[in-house]
Amino acid sequence: MIEVQGLTKRYGDTVAISDVSFSVARGEVVGFLGPNGAGKSTTMRIIAGSLGASMGTAKVGGLDVAEDPRGVQRLLGYAPEVPPVYTNMSVRDYVSFAATLKGVDDVPAATKKALGRVGLDKVSHRLIEHLSKGYRQRVGLAQALVHDPKVLVLDEPTSGLDPAQRVEIRNLLAELAEGDRTVVLSTHVLGEIEAICSRVIVINRGKIVAQDELARLAAVGRKVKVELARPGADALAALQAIPGALRVDFEEGRYVVLGETDLREAVSAAAVPFGLLEMAGREKLEEIYLRLTSGGAS
Repeated sequence: MIEVQGLTKRYGDTVAISDVSFSVARGEVVGFLGPNGAGKSTTMRIIAGSLGASMGTAKVGGLDVAEDPRGVQRLLGYAPEVPPVYTNMSVRDYVSFAATLKGVDDVPAATKKALGRVGLDKVSHRLIEHLSKGYRQRVGLAQALVHDPKVLVLDEPTSGLDPAQRVEIRNLLAELAEGDRTVVLSTHVLGEIEAICSRVIVINRGKIVAQDELARLAAVGRKVKVELARPGADALAALQAIPGALRVDFEEGRYVVLGETDLREAVSAAAVPFGLLEMAGREKLEEIYLRLTSGGAS
């Protein structure tokens, strides 16, 4: 549904993104991760048609964003981190205005549905300038949803929301991701990625550094954590002697064995004589993210 090939964006001598390529299939929900300044928003803005690329192509539903921007906008809903709202309009008027621009047939019905989905019913009469940041985020999400797009590109959709509001929007995103709708979600809340997304794309310093299913990206067995009843020099030596072990660290009361291949069976055998209490062989998403983006922009 989304095809990106060789995207590059330059601002003078500064290269924001370089040779970015990836694809997102119909019905797929993908997390787009990277440090601040890594190129996430630039890439998403190009896909949405609000920014031109210096080189490369972006297509949505087979339509080239540069050649047929209006056609792409009918297929795609885009919610940037800072919602492009007119603060002197009421919530309802603004979402209705967005629906009109997007060619919705029944504007009142579409507006009501979008406001209800993001929990804006009770404040629909208020001016946007009088809303909190969290509610402005909801307005931005409502305008992205009002034409019931097949593709959603969401840049930090829960920024500024309190924990309860985050849960509400997370549940909404999970609902929107059902069926054949395609979703690209950028967020620093890694729990949202784990809860909603099946695959992640990681960008760092303007380049894609990883893209894979979460389960495969977790490097199962290559990094094994063990908690022992009787840690000490002998236990450390036994773990270090495991064939294929590259390094053994001690972190927060646990040994961490890093290897080139799946070491779970060998680590278990070496650890049992020292009272194996717990073993984990899958990296958390936070660990994966830090491993892939260490030294990136901040």
